[in-house]
Amino acid sequence: MSKDRATIGTDGLALPVLPPERDARVWARLVRVMFYLPGFMALLLIKAGEPTAFGITVELLMLSSAAAIIGGLYIGAESSGAGADPSSQVGTWSGSLVLELLAVVPFLCAVPSLFHELANSRLLHDLAPGAVDLSLGPSELLPMVAILPFMLYQLAGFGTVHFIVPKAVNWIINLGVFCLITASYIANREGEYLLERRFAGLLVVAMVIVVFYGVLKLRQMQAIYDSRCPPKASKDKS
Repeated sequence: MSKDRATIGTDGLALPVLPPERDARVWARLVRVMFYLPGFMALLLIKAGEPTAFGITVELLMLSSAAAIIGGLYIGAESSGAGADPSSQVGTWSGSLVLELLAVVPFLCAVPSLFHELANSRLLHDLAPGAVDLSLGPSELLPMVAILPFMLYQLAGFGTVHFIVPKAVNWIINLGVFCLITASYIANREGEYLLERRFAGLLVVAMVIVVFYGVLKLRQMQAIYDSRCPPKASKDKS
């Protein structure tokens, strides 16, 4: 699509507001990071043979790594040339949606509990004789701060969700993500691992639903845009 995107269709009605064009190469680089980093961390935890408290953390990290591959498939399907259809035209947007909600969100959910367990693990490091066991205190909450710029990314209009749901729904989704991640972390700290799994499971299910809706919505919006504002035929080369 051209940079000067039409806003009014041939029928005189407003066209769907589609996300801006994005550089697929940037998202492809993020795919590599999101594939290797969470996957490598999960394998290290499995190798260390950590306790039950790491269970859901490992699963979230593996989900983040696997979702990055799926996001890469969508991004790789992007096409705007000859033969492009609505599905291929929204490949990068759909891939970014998968990365935002099924790679980044589970990673953000896993990081606070991961830091707590690593800081207090007796399998990874033993106390020296006579050493005092000091709690890190409020500093353990520092990894959770990463959730705030992610919410700003979504609510300020940078995220793909901003273009597929109303503003109020976008706020609800992001507040729900924040509350479920916080509840999952508190349950981990309290040793309520069953509750932690339930909160994390609910978070993942909600993100899957939003991704399914978002990908289909983007495709529908692109199809409507093309039908009401047909692309101009390319000029034959003389």
